[in-house]
Amino acid sequence: MALILNIETSTKVCSVSLALNGKTIKTIEEEGQQYIHSEKLTLFIEQLFKTTEYKMQDLSAIAVSKGPGSYTGLRIGVSAAKGLCYALKIPLLSVDSLEVLANLFVKEYEVEASSVLYPMIDARRMEVFTKRITNFPQEQEEIKAVIVDEHFFDNEHQPVYLFGDGADKFQDLFVNNTQVNIIQNIRTSSSAMDALTYRQFLEQKTEDIAYFEPFYLKDFIAIPSKKNPLNRK
Repeated sequence: MALILNIETSTKVCSVSLALNGKTIKTIEEEGQQYIHSEKLTLFIEQLFKTTEYKMQDLSAIAVSKGPGSYTGLRIGVSAAKGLCYALKIPLLSVDSLEVLANLFVKEYEVEASSVLYPMIDARRMEVFTKRITNFPQEQEEIKAVIVDEHFFDNEHQPVYLFGDGADKFQDLFVNNTQVNIIQNIRTSSSAMDALTYRQFLEQKTEDIAYFEPFYLKDFIAIPSKKNPLNRK
């Protein structure tokens, strides 16, 4: 038996779930206007075990979505996962956030095998974290932070599907492009980690708890406050 706690905090969705042998049995998640992970993550994990027949000590491993995504969200999720792994003396697993999005998409939608998938996580303004995927999960290109304009998909010759919180903002940009399909309201969820993390568990692809860090892709940039404490009136 492999009981895995899956944690997904790469976007504004705070999501945890329990999966038994690669099948999700319980999910608790919430999407906030702001990042709620510091307030909700520990509470959601506690609720997960209170509402199932399992105890924390029954866990075989803990898995976390490693990024890319929100610097703060990823840091909180990874810190929680590492702390629990250390305390329980169990392995740490990780999957990339875009693969989680893609797995959720293919679970819910039937598309042509030749279609091109672009899972997208918002990186502010017209920039997104994404990667090009064909024949999921076999062919996945490198993750990039890119700025999308109306010509971004000009070299694609197959139907293109965009999804994730980064894709929603391009609805108007491609309204007249029938090749580009924007699937709205697809959000990251730990429930889509189940088969991915179970496979890693079976293949013993574990992380070093002491040295593992989130995959931020871009350096964290602090936005300075517009209020100047030296100019108070």
